[in-house]
Order: sequence, then C-alpha cells, then structure tokens
Amino acid sequence: MKTPPVLDLDAIIDDPHTRIVVCCGSGGVGKTTTAAALGLRAAERGRSAVVLTVDPARRLAQSMGLTELDNTPRLVVGVEGEGRLHAMMLDMKRTFDEIIEAHADPERARQILTNPFYQSLSSSFAGTQEYMAMEKLGQLRRSDDWDLIIVDTPPSRSALDFLDAPERLGRFLDGRLIRLLMAPAKAGGRSAFKLLNAGFGIVAGALTKLLGAQVLKDLQTFVSALDAVFGGFRARADQTYRLLQAPGTAFLVVASPERDAIREASYFVERLAEERMPLAGLVVNRVHRSPAAVLSGARSAAAAEDLEARGEHELTSAVLRLHADRMQLAAREQREQEHFISAHPTVPVARVPAMSQDVHDLEGLREVGDLLAAQ
Repeated sequence: MKTPPVLDLDAIIDDPHTRIVVCCGSGGVGKTTTAAALGLRAAERGRSAVVLTVDPARRLAQSMGLTELDNTPRLVVGVEGEGRLHAMMLDMKRTFDEIIEAHADPERARQILTNPFYQSLSSSFAGTQEYMAMEKLGQLRRSDDWDLIIVDTPPSRSALDFLDAPERLGRFLDGRLIRLLMAPAKAGGRSAFKLLNAGFGIVAGALTKLLGAQVLKDLQTFVSALDAVFGGFRARADQTYRLLQAPGTAFLVVASPERDAIREASYFVERLAEERMPLAGLVVNRVHRSPAAVLSGARSAAAAEDLEARGEHELTSAVLRLHADRMQLAAREQREQEHFISAHPTVPVARVPAMSQDVHDLEGLREVGDLLAAQ
C-alpha cells in the first residue's frame, strides 16, 4: 500500500498566515479534543488562539480548567509559553439575539425578540446552529483579537451542514409563504391588502382559520420585522463562506479508524474539494497499536490454545489471548485506513494512538498535542 504524506500540524499552527483551522468529521471521533489540543499547542508555541466549540458536551470546559463555557471567549489559565488561549462554547440563541440587537433599531429589535415565531426559530429551526457557528466565526475574525481561530464544528449527521446553512436559511426566507407574508409590510400596510386582495386575502383567510388571527398577526409582525435584518445575514454568511475558501484557512477532517467514520471522512474530503475549501489533511484518532507487534495475532492465539490444551500457565494464556485480540483490532483498523488512503492517496494523514484514559485536564490536552505533532 502507498504511504500517504505525513500531516505536519506544527507547520500549520506555526504559520502566521494560518488564521482559521476548522475541525470537521462525524460525531464521536474526537473533534472537540483535537480542536482544544491544537489550540493549547498553538498558544504554547506563541500564538494568540481562540477555540470555538459547538459541541453541547462540557468536556472542553472541564479539560481547560474552566467552570463553564458560554458565548464570551474566556481566558484559559495554565498555558505555558508566550501565547494565550481563549475558549468559548456557541450559544445559538444568544448569538441570534446579538445579531438582532446589533442590526435593528431598539423598537424593531424588541418586536423581534419578544415574538413567539422568532423564539421558536432562534432555538429550533433546522440549520440555525450551523448558521450561528458561521456568524460567530465571522464575528471572531472581524474582531481581530486573535491570530488563530480553531472551530469545532457542530455534531450533526453531516459535519459540513454549516457550509449549507446560509443557503438553507436563504431558501426559507425566499419561500413563497414568507414572501407573501412580507408583501403587506413592503407595500405599506393596509394598501397592500387591497393590491393583494385576490391572492393574499384568500391565503390570509385560510391561515386565519388554520392558525387563528393572533398567530397570523404574530407571524406577519415577525416576518416584516426580520425583513430589514436578514439581508445583512446573508451578506455576512457569504463573506464568511469566502473566508473559509481563502488562503489562511485549513480544514482538518477528524475520524476514528472505524468503517462508518472513515466513510464519512471520505465524503468530507470530497465535499471540501467540490466547495474549493482548503483541506490540510486527515487526523485519525484512537488508533490501536501493540508494543509487541513482532508477535502476530495468529501466533499469539495458537500459543494460547496450546497452553490451554495442556492446562498450563493460565495467566500467560490470558495475556496471549489479549494480545491476539489487540492485533486483530489493529489489523482491522489498518484495513479501514487503507480504504481511505487508496481513495485519497495525496491527503496527508496524522495518526493519534488510543490513550489509556479520557482527557480531562490541560496535561491531557498537551499529551494529545504531542501525539498529533509526533508524526
């Protein structure tokens, strides 16, 4: 099998031109830990870094010694070296509220924030989390307070959903019902109902029966109030999207050495190529190896079987069985990685050995950073 290029992560985080690193991959593969470890390593090598996580788990806060993470970047204490590290967890609804407050006059902002349709949209609309991750990334980059931003992408079925979020939100806003509801406000209120009497009157009547007059009024108020705000939403999303395509951004696809995760990694690599996003390489987490690899799994199993048949050395037999299982697991993981490498032979790869315990502090993150760099 062809050996893939080695992923040199220190070269990426040491390069002052690298301003954004995006960690993507399917759920449960160690994206959050990878992002945090890279952030810590970058800070301890002199960068001013911020880690933005959208994983609802609190592991990142715990491992960085913070009691909590929220929508405000918080300084991580205990960083060794000349750099500094901040960490934050995306608060989807708070980010949405901040955008409304920043781009609408106080009265319009109040109308939107208190509207029941807005409260539902801001907390549960499909794609809102991914869209707000894009918004927050854009805010962090525009602030210029950090020279490196590391993003841990949402734990969705497709970790590239955040690339689709602006278009999905745009489709929602451009939908026929939304445009119809927006028309009265655009045309000047009451006169619009005369203009649209044949069309909108029928729809409004049907919706009133279905939803009730107050609900329809709330919906119209919400849509008309958002009209002035959402144009800026889309413009900023497009700007952030171009930022992700630009030099200075590096995408890391993170996977575990299992079939489904490797298959998802292949999909991410292909999708990033389609979107012309700059791929840095693949990180394979929790790779199993054996310190006694010279003894094959087959020989170890045969020796254990021989000892068991003779009724001798039960402990030795158990150790041999354990070693055989470990070697079989390592061989299976290697085959899955080979599938990826044969399909994407030019993609640089970094492999992180499985650790004996979960990461729960800065020292653990340092160890992960060392393993990421020791390729």
